[in-house]
Amino acid sequence: MAKPISIEVWNPSGKYRVVSTKPMPGTRWIRLLTDQDCRVEICTEKKTILSVEDIIALIGNKCDGVIGQLTEDWGEVLFSALRRAGGTAFSNMAVGYNNVDVNAANKYGVAVGNTPGVLTETTAELAASLSLAAARRIVEADQFMRAGLYDGWLPNLFVGNLLKGQTVGVIGAGRIGSAYARMMIEGFKMNLIYYDLYQATRLEKFVTAYGQFLKANGEQPVTWKRAATMEDVLREADVISLHPVLDKTTYHLINKERLSIMKKDAVLVNASRGPVIDEAALVEHLKLNPMFRVGLDVFEEEPLMKPGLAEQKNAVVVPHIASASKWTREGMATLAALNVLGKIKGYPVWSDPNSIETFLNESSQPPPASPSIVNAKQLGLPSSKL
Repeated sequence: MAKPISIEVWNPSGKYRVVSTKPMPGTRWIRLLTDQDCRVEICTEKKTILSVEDIIALIGNKCDGVIGQLTEDWGEVLFSALRRAGGTAFSNMAVGYNNVDVNAANKYGVAVGNTPGVLTETTAELAASLSLAAARRIVEADQFMRAGLYDGWLPNLFVGNLLKGQTVGVIGAGRIGSAYARMMIEGFKMNLIYYDLYQATRLEKFVTAYGQFLKANGEQPVTWKRAATMEDVLREADVISLHPVLDKTTYHLINKERLSIMKKDAVLVNASRGPVIDEAALVEHLKLNPMFRVGLDVFEEEPLMKPGLAEQKNAVVVPHIASASKWTREGMATLAALNVLGKIKGYPVWSDPNSIETFLNESSQPPPASPSIVNAKQLGLPSSKL
């Protein structure tokens, strides 16, 4: 058993014990729990990632629910420990739950929450930021200045790519992919090519209407095309942003062969899931094609990068910060807390987890419901009719 770990306690006399494996932004999430008679224990251990043994020690002998993180391994061992302690609720402070064995949670009757509906614009903004930073070589130029190497203006100094009038490619045109596309189209007047199993009708209508607006004002209209294959996007686009889910069909979606069909000076952005890209193949491609650039927020084996990636000047790498805006992270904490609270209190599950604005309104009491429980049907949990 791991040694006792440090915690911060709120409302010590609360009837229900809720544990958070990490301090989370804001205090509203704490207040929402303590107002409903919860004792909240927040792990303050100075570890980036808690081990399974650490979390078992944190759960202890009595625990009604846990708020955890996407870096933790929630499987048979932890769900059985939580159930033994009387717990029936767990929520990731994340929209993804690749770290969670949902079948194991079902086996022990534990509801699994996540936090969709609050990350769309924030993640799209980060993808757009990486696109611009990579295209215009901003990080390289910043490092050059800080190193005291700037002697004066030169015609060829950090020449990058102009985005205006170029083609942006989106693979996965769901909520985040579509939001990113709109930013790039409206912000830089880029044309769109996208690939998705489903038609992005709203996105197509937006591009059509914006193109008509530009034409009416004497400018070149933007265009859109739904590609028949993903390879069409990779061949034609100047900037490609990846927004697929991660499953067995999208693992190493971008590999050596697909990298080879992209333009030599293309920009590739990934703020979805790290294993979507074969990172070793990407490193070799970056070495062989110095004008090819990438912007990465996620990595195949986080927190590690594949050997050689950090040394590539044509790579912009940031530490999984796509959701790291104050509003979004505080919203994620709120939703995760309300997922756990809802199960503890026997509330129904919100009918639309992507429409959760009412839970985030700080001037009013949130609805008596769990915002998003991914295994609600398997556990037979009722749906809210509000």
